Amino acid sequence: MSSAEQPHVVIVGGGFGGVAAARALGKAPVRITLLDRRNHCLFQPLLYQVATAILAPGEIAPSVRQLVHKQRNTTVGLLEVTGIDLAGRRVLVNYVGDEMQSLPYDYLVLATGVQKSYFGHDEFAEFAPGLKSLEDATAVRARVLRAFEIAEMEIDPSRHRDLLTFVLVGAGPTGVELAGALVEMTRMTLKAEFRRIDPASARIILVEGGPRILPAFAEELSRKAADRLRRSGVEIRTGKHVERVDADGVVVDGERIVSRTVIWTAGVTPSPAGKWLAAPTDYAGRVNVEPDLTVPGLPNVFVVGDTAHFEQDGKPLPGVAQVALQQGRHAGRVIESRVAGRPAPPPFRYFDKGNLAVIGRNFAILESGRLRLTGFPAWCVWAAIHLAFLPAPGNRLMVMRQWVWTYFTRQLGSRLILERKDGR
Repeated sequence: MSSAEQPHVVIVGGGFGGVAAARALGKAPVRITLLDRRNHCLFQPLLYQVATAILAPGEIAPSVRQLVHKQRNTTVGLLEVTGIDLAGRRVLVNYVGDEMQSLPYDYLVLATGVQKSYFGHDEFAEFAPGLKSLEDATAVRARVLRAFEIAEMEIDPSRHRDLLTFVLVGAGPTGVELAGALVEMTRMTLKAEFRRIDPASARIILVEGGPRILPAFAEELSRKAADRLRRSGVEIRTGKHVERVDADGVVVDGERIVSRTVIWTAGVTPSPAGKWLAAPTDYAGRVNVEPDLTVPGLPNVFVVGDTAHFEQDGKPLPGVAQVALQQGRHAGRVIESRVAGRPAPPPFRYFDKGNLAVIGRNFAILESGRLRLTGFPAWCVWAAIHLAFLPAPGNRLMVMRQWVWTYFTRQLGSRLILERKDGR
């Protein structure tokens, strides 16, 4: 079969799920087109380290082309998908100049991930950036570092407290890990570098609407993480809801907290894949999928990762990197078996390798089945696993080198303040 006659697999999304699907099909007799509006594969679990100047953006985001450059059957397209023509089996895309075009497909894999959600209060976005992309991370980094620079030159000491108050909205893994990294930055790295202010006096406030932080973990681990944060100086406010975010700070259950730096670490919403497919979704907008990860009634369309709602043992799978990786590989294997005329693999089943969260220097929590681990041993496991799952070998080397340098010198790796001319 010539390459032009081979089935065409279009994969939308160059994240964990999309790249995993493409790699699984690397030796299959198919043509692959991998589409994404960004040219890099972002390792989101370490995004908070870019936001706190520990790592540089390129250290956690290799290019998509780099990850599949050895696959002769794979073409990468820097395009934005705007919809799906199911009847014509075509993916609608925008080329340069906003001219609408389309690509035909025989098999379609949607791995389009999630985006920030402000729970109906999109007006908060102007004053409280989220943390879902490299652009978000560099913007947060600029806000954090600039707060110290402004405070250093502020002649009125009474304003220092407001300038150095950081409010994090949402106490899932991102919020907790960001809080821990900010503690290390303010109490250790920046402590000796300013003359008119004391960076260690910065307030870090973590706000969570639920009854406890890290709700996806066992209550015992959640409590230990909270104790660690409190001992390091983080103010934790659980059972509190943000009512307003503006240029002066936030209003939490009627209390005004004056802050120049508010960071949104709560809430995500899936991509519009469900609308493109006109398919049933769950309450959050994730597409309900079959045991083989196809969409009901659309046997040639697969949805994986954060965009998919898949229940196992009566519970929906979480939106974490490991789910996307395993689902992407499974979708690739299903397609390969169909093309080769072999029996389909067994229904998808997620192998849970455990949950991890790091809370600053030398402390993490780990939950895997009945195993629960805290402290330095969990921190070592966290570091090893994150290095292992970085998508490119070169990135593993760079990150490990920077971590070793930071650990022993307490110096950050990328403290550039990059802002557009309009100040954002």
